[in-house]
Amino acid sequence: MTGGAARVRGCGMSGAYDEDGERPLPAVEPAAPLVLEHHVLTSLLGAWALAACSPEEAAAVEEHLGECGTCAEEALRLRDAVGLLQRPESLDLDPALRTRVLEGCLERRPPRIPVPEWAAPYDAETARLDALLQDFGDSEWHAPVRLRWFADDGTASRRTTVAGVIAHLLTVDGLVGTALGLPDPLGGIAAEAPAPASRTEAYWRASHSPPTRVVRGPWREQSHAVVRTVAFTGGAGRMPVSYGDFELPLRDAMLDRAFECWVHGEDIAEAVDYPYEPPSPRHLHRMIDLAARLLPDVLTTRRRAGLAAPAGGRHLVAAGRPGRSLRLEIEGSGGGEWLIPLDSPAAVGSADHEVAHVALDGVEFCRLAAGHVPPAEAAAGQVGDREAIRDVLFAAASLSRM
Repeated sequence: MTGGAARVRGCGMSGAYDEDGERPLPAVEPAAPLVLEHHVLTSLLGAWALAACSPEEAAAVEEHLGECGTCAEEALRLRDAVGLLQRPESLDLDPALRTRVLEGCLERRPPRIPVPEWAAPYDAETARLDALLQDFGDSEWHAPVRLRWFADDGTASRRTTVAGVIAHLLTVDGLVGTALGLPDPLGGIAAEAPAPASRTEAYWRASHSPPTRVVRGPWREQSHAVVRTVAFTGGAGRMPVSYGDFELPLRDAMLDRAFECWVHGEDIAEAVDYPYEPPSPRHLHRMIDLAARLLPDVLTTRRRAGLAAPAGGRHLVAAGRPGRSLRLEIEGSGGGEWLIPLDSPAAVGSADHEVAHVALDGVEFCRLAAGHVPPAEAAAGQVGDREAIRDVLFAAASLSRM
């Protein structure tokens, strides 16, 4: 410390001393500005627009633009042209970045009570949506959003706002929360049925005014509480979560909520004209896997309701036995292959009994399952039994709800 102080006191107006305080260093003179002729400066305008000039050349060009109106107009035209050539990039972080950072941190210091792997997609998607919401002003919170889903072999929709969408997520996430023993966000509000749509409508009706930004706090607090609580449930996640007319094991319910959070995050981003990327490939794969596992039950329900082709003269397959199957091939990020049993949800998909093959992009399949893509327009490739293909695509769309 004392040597450093001595060197500082040794500095004078005549110049700085070297590191040992013995010899003065030569004073650094500022570089003289470039003096260039008009035709040279004009020839540099293209490089300046592309930010390819040296600092000295850029300074000379910018000084000239303040004096020459003709060159200033040409410079503006060139800058606009460069903007058209460059693809706009999202300011959002890569969805996989958060996962990678957390994994690196947890490798260095493992948590005493880790979040189960099956809850990680929900944790990530709620964090991503919250990051999108954090800078919203009043105009964004009241931006109109149309919720879309598939019902009765057609498209259904409901108009709301960004704040209304978060209120919807709050009430439906509350189904998981109450199953875990957390307070119900509806409080004393009575819903006609314990189903997602009924709970949402009841919450909207009970609001004295349309939901505003204040709904973000309760939604985020609840999502944090759900993640903390599932960490104490152990790794199985078999606890049932009721959706009114059906149940899902806790681990699947968490994937369902992650999926809906992403889908409605896209709805919100579209409403405010902001880019929003799909989930990380590993999380997307888990969401696709859940949808594929649910398809046989949905297909059977549609068949009983007369919305899918009957089994005809075929016999129902005994539980655990192979039967007629459709190969669902999901391409791209988070993809894979699934064999979907067609005639009984208890049957086992079998390559030897394959009657059809459908190929779709992973994000396209998720948008089909969200009711955002008509079934007739979803498949990139179809081979085999046309009736089976139609039934499975419509069953996938029927997974959607408000």
